[in-house]
Amino acid sequence: MDLAFFGVQLLNGLQYGLLLFLIASGLTLIFGIMGIINLAHGAMYMIGAYLVWDLTTLLGNFWLAIVIAVPVAVALGLIIERLFLDTLYKRDHLYQVLLTFGLILVINEAQRIIWGGDVHSVAIPAPFDASLQLTDNLQYSVYRLFVMGVCLALAGVIYWVIRHTRLGIIIRAGAVNRDMVEGLGINVRTLFTLIFSVGVALTAFAGMIAAPLTSITPGMGDSILITCFVVVVIGGIGSIKGAFWGAILIGMAETFGSVLIPSIASMVIYLIMAGVLLVKPRGLFA
Repeated sequence: MDLAFFGVQLLNGLQYGLLLFLIASGLTLIFGIMGIINLAHGAMYMIGAYLVWDLTTLLGNFWLAIVIAVPVAVALGLIIERLFLDTLYKRDHLYQVLLTFGLILVINEAQRIIWGGDVHSVAIPAPFDASLQLTDNLQYSVYRLFVMGVCLALAGVIYWVIRHTRLGIIIRAGAVNRDMVEGLGINVRTLFTLIFSVGVALTAFAGMIAAPLTSITPGMGDSILITCFVVVVIGGIGSIKGAFWGAILIGMAETFGSVLIPSIASMVIYLIMAGVLLVKPRGLFA
């Protein structure tokens, strides 16, 4: 592996890791604060990709499609939380698993009814449909660099909100002791609705900006869900910082694993998770 090829894989791993962070940050907030095991989280990633494909086809503008699709994702999160999850906060996690697994089946079937079972793709939008020439034989997509920049910007915004705002204080307090937050007069139900809607929007947005980089297929969120659960466990449940560094670690591991040790690449992230849990059973930044 020469230096240029190593650099490309390093950028690929960083871009994939930052995309994982957008998905995992919502997942860790939903589970860490609301106590909800949301198995349907990956389906939101798929819905985001299909929404942006459909709207781009209809409107002919990728950026306008994202502007319309993000509020739709927020509304979807709000509807799911109010109609289905509101009654489960005080119940055993088994009820949550059964309900959210059922949501996966419903959402996947709805996707097939609305958009069919064909594979789709979204063209890389202007002005990012170009490549940087790294060497005579290697190029790197400008759009991938754009995705990295967007993910880093959103990571900075999330960190600022969590660490330096009143809402962030309430969210962090809720992750430690939900009953005490409610006892202080804070409307926890509204807080839960906000967190779930934002978590769904982040995941759907990740699917939207990833659409030009990947094939849009039925069930595409199922595999990403498993990876994001690994990220959350490694980083520490409820920790945004943990979700960030866990996502970067897993992104790098998957990227370099598929290049250096393809025969066991699918096992690498689980071996890392097992190693982390042996040393820090509650995750790196619990």
